[in-house]
Amino acid sequence: MIAAHFIAPFRVQGASGKNDANDAAAICEAASRVRTRCVPVKTPEQQGWQGIHRLREGYKEERTACINRIRGLLAEFGLVFPQSPDALRRVLSEVLEDASNELPGMMRLALQRAQAHWRVLDDEISWCDQQVKQHVRGDQAATRAAQLHGVGELTASALVAAVGDMRQFKSARQFSAWVGLVPSQNSSGGKNRLGRITKRGDDYLRTLLIQGAKSALLAATKRSDRISQWLLQLRDRVGWQKALVALANKNARILWAVLTREIDFDPDHVPPIPQCKLPALKEPQPA
Repeated sequence: MIAAHFIAPFRVQGASGKNDANDAAAICEAASRVRTRCVPVKTPEQQGWQGIHRLREGYKEERTACINRIRGLLAEFGLVFPQSPDALRRVLSEVLEDASNELPGMMRLALQRAQAHWRVLDDEISWCDQQVKQHVRGDQAATRAAQLHGVGELTASALVAAVGDMRQFKSARQFSAWVGLVPSQNSSGGKNRLGRITKRGDDYLRTLLIQGAKSALLAATKRSDRISQWLLQLRDRVGWQKALVALANKNARILWAVLTREIDFDPDHVPPIPQCKLPALKEPQPA
């Protein structure tokens, strides 16, 4: 299995000559190249856990739309509340039961049904969260991944479901590049020009890594391990946003090392310094 964006450059006539024959020839040409990266086939279990994550994201989007819909309908009658789901949840039942406002009876019934739909979506998201917790507890790789600062149960479950065997990546940097957390390059003529991150790969997994890095940065002042101290120094030097992406990139590399070597995460781990082996000196030959 080869990704489609790896096939298009091998099409002879470019984008204007797309047909079945040219696509088949491009697939054969791409498959014959040694450096072409193929997509590993996912197991049914991986597909199932990815389905849980997709359902959870769909429920989140639907819940946000439901909350905004309720807020907009109330604003038409002059009932405006703070921009927070918790604040709206606390006052919504009282507003619907208050007879002094100008809400008509039909609108009250409609908003009650919308409120009930909101509760159903909350229950569905809670059910998905429980399934994710069970996945992390029952999977050894997900349990190891959840030990990192900034990698919670949701990120660990999504990582195992999306990647599976981490040994398919040759190095930690290759996995980080696959997620899209490495800087894009526009280098030429011996000049290295690095830009923003590439944002390639799995958008969902990259978003979870960056959001988890945000929580780790907020709690870094309460910890004294090496990674937290490095993160605080980096935040003071380059700023908040760059420090978040840098930590997400570091977490991606640590995840590769932890899962490929099957070891537990140690926040105070110091990597060994590679020693350079000097060539052996030849003994002088007698004259």
